[in-house]
Amino acid sequence: MKEKELENIINKYRADPTEIMNMLLDIQEKEKFLPKTALSYLSGKLGLPLTRLYQMATFYEALSLTPSGRNQIHVCTGTACHVRGADGILNKLEQKLSIKPGQVTPDQKFSLKTVNCLGACALGPVLLVNGEYYGHMSALKIDSMLQRSSE
Repeated sequence: MKEKELENIINKYRADPTEIMNMLLDIQEKEKFLPKTALSYLSGKLGLPLTRLYQMATFYEALSLTPSGRNQIHVCTGTACHVRGADGILNKLEQKLSIKPGQVTPDQKFSLKTVNCLGACALGPVLLVNGEYYGHMSALKIDSMLQRSSE
């Protein structure tokens, strides 16, 4: 991330350290993760310890220190989805993408995560892909979902 882009984000929040979470979210939106260089720059500009920024980045699920794929797949593993076959869907995704939850494909096309609940239990098993819900999923629907989401 360029220094000018970081300065724009800092200025957007008037360099107010109490707005650090919003700044981190803005950086992540642009970069798809929180690069060390951006965290170091932010730390110096706002006078916050770098360790504090790393604490936030590792504590909050919404923040990530590792790059994510252009297409983000979240598999619900909550009770309703679990009993309806979420494990089979997750296994199929792991095979198709050759990654485990928390990883990104080498081409950075997909990242895979598991979540405890997506709030759509009646649609279970359910996936959230790039903000779009895929309900009543099955291993047979994985190929078409992957093709559709990567277009």
